[in-house]
Amino acid sequence: MQQENNKKILDNMPRLEWACRRGMLELDVLLGNFLKEAYQKLNDSDKQLFVNLLNCTDPELFGWLMGHQTPADEWASIVEMIKQHARTRL
Repeated sequence: MQQENNKKILDNMPRLEWACRRGMLELDVLLGNFLKEAYQKLNDSDKQLFVNLLNCTDPELFGWLMGHQTPADEWASIVEMIKQHARTRL
């Protein structure tokens, strides 16, 4: 049952789109583009990591995604995926 509920959250695109809307335009663009263009290609564990990342604060996300701060090990891989995705869009 837990796994089924978790899968519903991972596949609930409207909820995820809403969660990607932040208080900073830079985060809206980075997270929104990643969700639209790369999220569906992730495996379930990386999707879960992305969903969990969305619970972090805007200042944390901004610092990590702009490279001003180093994320904790638990976030490092998904942060790098988002940054890499942004670089490929240039």
